[in-house]
Amino acid sequence: MRDKRVKIIGAGLAGCEACWQLVRRGVGVDLYEMKPKKFSPAHSSEKFAELVCSNSLKAERIENACGLLKEEMRLFDSLLMQGADRARVPAGGALAVDREIFSDYITEKIKSHPLVAVHHEEVTEIDPEVYTIIATGPLTSDALSAAIGRLTGSENLYFYDAAAPVLTKDSIDMDKVFYGARYDRGTADYINCPMTKAEYGAFYEALVHAETAPLKEFETQAVFEGCMPVEVMAKRGEKTLLFGPLKPVGLRDPRTGRDDAYAVVQLRQDDMEGTIYNMVGFQTNLKWGEQKRVFSMIPGLERAEFVRYGVMHRNTYIQAPQVLNRYYQMERCPKVFFAGQITGVEGYVESASSGILAGVNMARMLCGEAFFEPSAKTAIGALPLYISNKGLDRLQPMNANFGIIEGLPQRVRGKKTERYRLIAERALEVLKGEQK
Repeated sequence: MRDKRVKIIGAGLAGCEACWQLVRRGVGVDLYEMKPKKFSPAHSSEKFAELVCSNSLKAERIENACGLLKEEMRLFDSLLMQGADRARVPAGGALAVDREIFSDYITEKIKSHPLVAVHHEEVTEIDPEVYTIIATGPLTSDALSAAIGRLTGSENLYFYDAAAPVLTKDSIDMDKVFYGARYDRGTADYINCPMTKAEYGAFYEALVHAETAPLKEFETQAVFEGCMPVEVMAKRGEKTLLFGPLKPVGLRDPRTGRDDAYAVVQLRQDDMEGTIYNMVGFQTNLKWGEQKRVFSMIPGLERAEFVRYGVMHRNTYIQAPQVLNRYYQMERCPKVFFAGQITGVEGYVESASSGILAGVNMARMLCGEAFFEPSAKTAIGALPLYISNKGLDRLQPMNANFGIIEGLPQRVRGKKTERYRLIAERALEVLKGEQK
């Protein structure tokens, strides 16, 4: 297999996972990454697997679909999960990481592997006769986007994604906030900023009337529901945020023993040392001065020092049902696979999982072996089955969720968490029986 090489375009989570799966099976990789010669609007680090929108890899419990997906990925010796376990920071029931340590680990593992050759250059053309995995992410360069459009014969679609601000812990007024996790689940790792009805009302008015940054480079203003700017969400109604990122339910203030705040803003640790925190659910396209003005109205954040303001950027994905099969492989060009958010899966973990399967099946194809068959009984299999479903009139990006995983044949009494646990246990048994 050492005489066979695969071209991977993009060294994000999906590209690195695909690379890892290939080299583990003895397949050489030419990994193309345009950084540091050229950066997308949202990236700033020269390292691989850069986390942009959040440092959270979501819930760890297998009763949560993303938690199940992470456990499934561990069965494939996932490089992302190796890095995450080494870069873990406190986050209650979620898996959050120190971004720098996480990227450092993955970059070193890829660059030091003898079967990997890294090329720091932008790819602008795709040869369908070359074994290729396209994992350029939702911020694919204009030139490569055009090449992908020519290759797939379909029009690229755009939607908006937004990153939340990050602030220093030292600048938070700790007398006005409290530590806690929703429903006391896991450890009390979140900083919670409670708001009265009057405080929320003033904040809401300032938010919906704040000035947003111009979006000159974009063609449309469609907003993806899964990462909606907080100001866009707020304009849907005064109470919308109270059922979203500012939901006060299940957050008990240990200082008073009460959980009757009108609204609560949560902050999540963003680095290993616990010196900076991310504003949960506060993806935004407000101008930076407006972010400082409006977000400083939140109790405890009056003197907040923002080390990074929120930004908004374009996301690109293909119409997978018309382009890909269930293996993340192009139907018209079988030597070409796609992986990551450009396929229509949404989220860090989901993107990495698609890279795993693209890498596994590319290796199997080169070895003359049967492809790994995605199972609807698993999270890692349900995602490609969903995005490649020819019955979809128009693909909308999809996170891992139990709605797309095959249900149980028997009825389960009690809470849905028990049903989800049984589905998760079945999924892990299905995968344990597979040859990786």
